[in-house]
Amino acid sequence: MMAKPGKYHAMRLDGPGRPLLFVESDMLVPGTNEILIKVLSCGVCRTDLHIVDGEIPDANYPVVPGHEIVGRIVQIGESVEDFTVGDRIGVPWLGSSCGHCSYCLTDHENLCDKPEFTGCTRDGGYASHVVASAQYCFSIPERFSHVEAAPLLCAGLIGWRALRMTGGANTIGFYGFGAAAHILAQIAVWQGRQIYAFTKPGDLPGQKFARELGCIWAGGSDELPPAALDAAIIFAPVGPLVPAALLAVHKGGRVICAGIHMSDIPSFPYSDLWGEKAIMSVANLTRADGTEFLAAADSSGITPIVERFPLTDANEVLEKLRDGHLKGAAVLVPDYKIVRSRLN
Repeated sequence: MMAKPGKYHAMRLDGPGRPLLFVESDMLVPGTNEILIKVLSCGVCRTDLHIVDGEIPDANYPVVPGHEIVGRIVQIGESVEDFTVGDRIGVPWLGSSCGHCSYCLTDHENLCDKPEFTGCTRDGGYASHVVASAQYCFSIPERFSHVEAAPLLCAGLIGWRALRMTGGANTIGFYGFGAAAHILAQIAVWQGRQIYAFTKPGDLPGQKFARELGCIWAGGSDELPPAALDAAIIFAPVGPLVPAALLAVHKGGRVICAGIHMSDIPSFPYSDLWGEKAIMSVANLTRADGTEFLAAADSSGITPIVERFPLTDANEVLEKLRDGHLKGAAVLVPDYKIVRSRLN
């Protein structure tokens, strides 16, 4: 059954801990500086799980999750100049910022005190259509398919910002080897860096996957690498990995926490931090991050590893992500011939 004329459909989250529900509503209308996008694909991010579980305090419910959106513009607001109807674009996590605070005025809009986040405080891409601020959308390199491009919009972008925060580090440990790490490992290898992959203890398939993507070593997160690291990036939202990573980096090394949410970090001896080691967090992204990363992704020849699912399987896919049963990144694709009986 086709969606009714003038309607759009979505998988909506009405509150923490609830399953996503299929809903159909009147078609969205873009504002002056916004664009209406027909969704072609939307990646599934661990942050979506945090929103489902009520772990992001600022989330607005009900909300349509999804912030790794690839779509085609079908309508533009009257003040939009950089895009035209028919363009293929990407919509990331940072949906808008105030534009006039000290952070925004110094190109640190990722730290804005009054931001909007796609799929969290404004509706996202688990839908047939979405409205986005044109200022925070990006053109997608042509060589990526709709499905391949989706995880670039968060897993890739946040990973890129985390990688930049390691400075000139040559040997880097990636703790957690999911959607973000598998993209950034390819980028880092292209840059000539040496990557050490840390997976859940005993995850031999995950370690094999990491080595296939160019990591020079792969082991469990309970192990120390064969050599001290210049830096470590923690992609898994697991606080106890922070002191573990501190033991793995040498003096002057950096530990970068790349998630928007993490469980509590346990106490550890000051001696593990001593030696001018540093712990840093990554907060959102800037527009410059998006432009730079997508250019690097295009030039490097990376290939995102994706599993494709119909939009209406969103609940099942989120559970696969929770249980670690995905290789690479999961991507939802709207089915414009939805059979309503499946949802009853």
